[in-house]
Amino acid sequence: MNIEPILLLLIPIISNVGFFKLKLIKTLSVLSAVLTLIISIFLYFLAPIKNSFFFITKFTTFFLLVIASIYLLSTLYSMNYIKPSKIVSERLYYILLNSFASSMLFTVIMNNYGLMWVGVELTTVTSALLIIAEASETSLEATWRYIIIVSAGVTLALFSIIFIYYNYHTLTVTEILTKPENNIITKLAVALALIGFGTKAGVFPMYTWLPDAHSEAPSPISALFSGVLLPAATYVVYMVYQVNPLTNIFVIFTTLSIITASIILTYQWHIKRMFAYSTIENMNLALLGLTIGQPLGAIILLLAHAFGKAGAFYSSGIVLKVLGEKRIENIGGLHTKLKLTSVSLLLSSLAVTGTPPFATFIGEFFILQTLIQKGYIIEFILIVISLATAFISINYNVTKMIFTQRELTVSEEPKLITFISLVSSIIPLVLGILLLVILS
Repeated sequence: MNIEPILLLLIPIISNVGFFKLKLIKTLSVLSAVLTLIISIFLYFLAPIKNSFFFITKFTTFFLLVIASIYLLSTLYSMNYIKPSKIVSERLYYILLNSFASSMLFTVIMNNYGLMWVGVELTTVTSALLIIAEASETSLEATWRYIIIVSAGVTLALFSIIFIYYNYHTLTVTEILTKPENNIITKLAVALALIGFGTKAGVFPMYTWLPDAHSEAPSPISALFSGVLLPAATYVVYMVYQVNPLTNIFVIFTTLSIITASIILTYQWHIKRMFAYSTIENMNLALLGLTIGQPLGAIILLLAHAFGKAGAFYSSGIVLKVLGEKRIENIGGLHTKLKLTSVSLLLSSLAVTGTPPFATFIGEFFILQTLIQKGYIIEFILIVISLATAFISINYNVTKMIFTQRELTVSEEPKLITFISLVSSIIPLVLGILLLVILS
């Protein structure tokens, strides 16, 4: 039995023993995130690991690296961002943050569909209170919607798991994937998984919780939702998809999701809601890539999107913290006083909208190329139009916030969180340049 996966799950939980002292739990949380990232890197070289408990392939390790990386960045960001509220104290915040990270890691390494379902459910339990960490009235409503909609989706997903067990008399992933069966039971299981687990992945039509939760949660949690939680749910959807690939249905639903998100993006007024709808677009494009047989493009897109979107939410958090303003129309002149934040916001916006040479562009290119090769011409055209619409909508709003002339009364940028934001937004660019060098 390999001990590394066990440590991966236990370290974030063990770090919560410092709950009785704020400074101690902060220190242990950072240490936990660092160790989690180190173990994830080690597992990349150790994979594959296949036993009765864990199923970790090279494919899985990319999700582990994303989870661990954004967990570390968000933990560091939280140090200078999170303030106690009437509902969630700082100590409780870090307990929930560590538990949330552990639940996502649990979800993607289990060799059992039932335990994957448990992991997805645990992410709801551990993250719900994090949405209301800032204790506003709208955050309470967002949390309620999150719990109700996601619970309904997870219930549908449970029926998917029941159908899988009924057909195979086991829920072990490695056993089931070696003998896929094309019958009505497995088709029902996969279809229900698309809607059920797809609720957490932002798939149409069950995505409506997502913009509310993203916009009301503290920015480091928004980064975890967008860059980590949705990819973890996407991983589960894809693992169930392989039981009986219903490619055409998945293509239809992911295309509808991308189109819907791009249309809504044209009239967004809230800075964080804008990036939330962008997440729906990116996640569904990645899921589309996985289902049409382009895992490389999907992985590149997920990796670059995780850091780019984290940078976008970190930058947005600085704007909200310093200016106290969330309406895009009321934000302007950022380049005059928040120079590094402006750079981070611009770079992350270009990253998440697939601008070359960012790695997101390369991932999107591979996926769209495969879409044509598979004969989905109409879907290709609709998606390209949607991506162009999203690109224009997001970057128009961002450039307006940065370059519009407006007087700001800001003393200085918060150093640590600005640095984290900038680093996160640069990573997709560096990754894209490296990929272009490798592929040329």
